[in-house]
Amino acid sequence: MKSNVPHFFKSWVLSAAMLATAGASGSALADTHYAFQSISSPKDPTFTQLLGINNDQTIAGYFGSGADAAHPNKGFTLILPNTFIDQNFPDSVQTQVVAINHRGETGGFYVDVAGTTHGFLQAGGRFLTVDAPNTAFNQILGLNDLDQAAGYSSVDPAGQTGQRAFVRNADGTFTYLNFPAGTGNSQATGINDSRWVSGFYVDGANVTHGFLLKGKKFKPLNFPKATQTQALGLNNAGQVVGSYTDNAGGNHGFVYQKGHYQSIDDPNGVGTTIINGTNDHGQIVGFYVDGEGNTVGFTGTPQRHHHHH
Repeated sequence: MKSNVPHFFKSWVLSAAMLATAGASGSALADTHYAFQSISSPKDPTFTQLLGINNDQTIAGYFGSGADAAHPNKGFTLILPNTFIDQNFPDSVQTQVVAINHRGETGGFYVDVAGTTHGFLQAGGRFLTVDAPNTAFNQILGLNDLDQAAGYSSVDPAGQTGQRAFVRNADGTFTYLNFPAGTGNSQATGINDSRWVSGFYVDGANVTHGFLLKGKKFKPLNFPKATQTQALGLNNAGQVVGSYTDNAGGNHGFVYQKGHYQSIDDPNGVGTTIINGTNDHGQIVGFYVDGEGNTVGFTGTPQRHHHHH
């Protein structure tokens, strides 16, 4: 029995078109050095993704590739260094815990027995299904401390087409985001306490761009010389994290702040590093693929006072 699993990370269609890049930026921000720690779920050492981290260093994630019925996505929260707490939507077949706020509330998505993907929010052990009206597919991907959530919906039951980024407001209403003309799929991946929203969208030429929405100010995020860019999270300091694809097809993490992009690869990664989340201390979480093909979670903690000239 093969389950058709919606993945947060769709396989990217690489485009030969290079993204427009800004000219040489004289940014004063120096690159940050990180201390990396690899983290694998003891229940499935072959596949762990870390997707969010709050200021108490509690992490949201999941294990299990979802590639077949024997390896479903199963959600967890993780209290460092190694206390895994299962968190799955009741009676679901699969769950990914994607977002966590500073109160420890979480959000993500689950697949029910009928195969439908729903968004959810969890607070104090109580789960709430979060689906935008008149949709067939929903995912919650970000959460702030003002009871706002970021995500996307689709009328496609498989969630592959017609993705529309939204913010779910504290009163339970949904606000869909506006994108440039010709935009295809879009996802909102993070929202901070200033109500800034991160995410990504696919343009008419099938190129994926990250974005940062600050009030009415819409800023596309394109890692220099990358073929595709996805912004996957942000913090209250205005740092945005995500991933980009180089023209050789490799995937790398990045941190963006005030016009400065830093490329980040976990030292154990082989061709793939993705950064999914960050907290207000600048700690990052994500995953890499190792030489054996395992997907391994990681944390990265900024090391202060390292200066290279």
